[in-house]
Amino acid sequence: MLSPYIKQAELLMVVHYSHLSERDRRHYAAIEAVKLGRGGTSYISKLLGISRTTIIEGRKELELLAHSGEQFLVKRQRKAGGGRKKKDAKAC
Repeated sequence: MLSPYIKQAELLMVVHYSHLSERDRRHYAAIEAVKLGRGGTSYISKLLGISRTTIIEGRKELELLAHSGEQFLVKRQRKAGGGRKKKDAKAC
């Protein structure tokens, strides 16, 4: 497959990918592969340096989310109550 993206876009994709969590990496790679259509899985696996099976797993996970209706539920990445406390809530 001829490169469908310009080099700058490929570089930005790799940089963005490197900052994602493991689950988000699978999902991002799967979405990019689906956007490209035929040959997209192989192209994205080479670009991002990941296994084709990882992309396929990400696609399966996304399809399950889409069919279960959970796509609108936002799960917190951190526990509630974390972070700096308000000044008036601190015990002096």
